Amino acid sequence: MEECAHGGCLMELCIQLSITMLGKQLIQNNLFEIGIPKLKKLIRYIKSKRSTFQEEEREKKLQRYETDFFLDPFSGLTPEYMEMIIQFGFVTLFVASFPLAPLFALLNNIIEIRLDAKKFVAELRRPVAARAKDIGIWYNILRGVAKVAVIVNAFVISFTSDFIPRLVYQYMYSPDGSMHGFVNHTLSYFNVSHFQNGTTPMDPLFLGFSVDICRYKDYREPPWSPTPYEVSKEFWAVLAVRLAFVIVFQNVVMLMSDIVDWMIPDIPKDISLQIHKEKLLMVDLFMKEEQGKMQVADTTTSGGAEKENASNHSPLLRPRSVSHTQSNSY
Repeated sequence: MEECAHGGCLMELCIQLSITMLGKQLIQNNLFEIGIPKLKKLIRYIKSKRSTFQEEEREKKLQRYETDFFLDPFSGLTPEYMEMIIQFGFVTLFVASFPLAPLFALLNNIIEIRLDAKKFVAELRRPVAARAKDIGIWYNILRGVAKVAVIVNAFVISFTSDFIPRLVYQYMYSPDGSMHGFVNHTLSYFNVSHFQNGTTPMDPLFLGFSVDICRYKDYREPPWSPTPYEVSKEFWAVLAVRLAFVIVFQNVVMLMSDIVDWMIPDIPKDISLQIHKEKLLMVDLFMKEEQGKMQVADTTTSGGAEKENASNHSPLLRPRSVSHTQSNSY
């Protein structure tokens, strides 16, 4: 904490995230997504012009597949997914320090949608179509980053800001329930005579008078305490509240996430109704097919039984049987 500025570490993190979201995401990625495919296309076209093509083949109008050959080959969607995952991580992991990060991410995605559409249509070769149920493992990565982001933001709010110390002072140590005296409460005492050899200021009288006691930002015992410069009970109280805030914040956010997930289903209600109707129609169709098969089987079996009965009661076969019996009797 000593290396952070007076405003805390959140300001430095905010500056870094603003540079990342504006410089890298919004400018660098979008320029590279358009500039690099155009440059590769130009290089391929120049190389094809220098090859041993006949003049009449150069002059004639090229077919569509010949013009598509000059485009950059499709390299897959992994770089696109990776860019979105990195952006999602920057936005969610440190949103407490830079609340404008989602806005810049939205502007970046609005621009990138059009740039990607132009790139896939006019700058890249047509990819081979492949059916996919969802985005695959990337969805699990997004869910994992979202869960980690809740914990990270809880620790960022708890340990890198004065939110918890202010609450602790207001409700535990303030005599009137206000923030009056908060700064004095967070400053500890140090006796300048306890400096180690070689660490004392070069000019101890730069203020015009001698200083015996200095103040510094920390929760430690004063030099006249039986345990000087040890962490005080206020430190442990603030630490306990910070850890409790992390646990409460994590559970509340997870509960709200589950509630929102339950209220907004993945499949809209009208589409789920249509899927249910399609399943019912499929079941009815299968039932009708089964009934048709059973009717055909019944007709075949009944027809075979009628033929057998008719053959048993046929009059053409009676004389033979009679004559046969007569011959046997003879």
